[in-house]
Amino acid sequence: MKLVGLVGSVRKNSYNAMLLGFIGQRYEKDFHLDVTDISSLPYFNQDEENDAPTVVRSFKQTILDADGLVIATPEYNWSIPGILKNALDWLSRGERVAAGKPVLIVGASTGMIGTLRAQVHLRQILSSPGLDCRVLPPGGNEVLVTFAANKFNEGGQLTDEPTVLFLDTVVHKFLDFV
Repeated sequence: MKLVGLVGSVRKNSYNAMLLGFIGQRYEKDFHLDVTDISSLPYFNQDEENDAPTVVRSFKQTILDADGLVIATPEYNWSIPGILKNALDWLSRGERVAAGKPVLIVGASTGMIGTLRAQVHLRQILSSPGLDCRVLPPGGNEVLVTFAANKFNEGGQLTDEPTVLFLDTVVHKFLDFV
């Protein structure tokens, strides 16, 4: 199974990038996770949606070829970062390659409630008519890595055992969902 990961942060030591890296390594026997760089995408421009730049066409092809998506989002001002929204805007227009794709949302934050608000907004965005993704339902499937600075080691590995065990449960539910 081939999954594509999107990280909503370009920060050098992003906990969300670490989280996707950990997921890719831990479950490599279950699926291949290809984390795609969204930082090179130009700002969405409706004038170009039907003749998108090469980097956008390549990005959309990567999503089309995937069996599902794993999106790791930080929370900026109670929502998702602009870079992630921009990537989703490209996916929602023209050829809608994300429609029907299974999506797992995860997030890591240094705060007490993790990325809860961003994940709520992301669910709304992903269910919009332009994207129409199949998001793993909430209700015990919310991967909110709180106090992330204390849960990752210097090598970027998630070391908090209760969090890892919870992640195991959610990832296996997602695999069944896909």
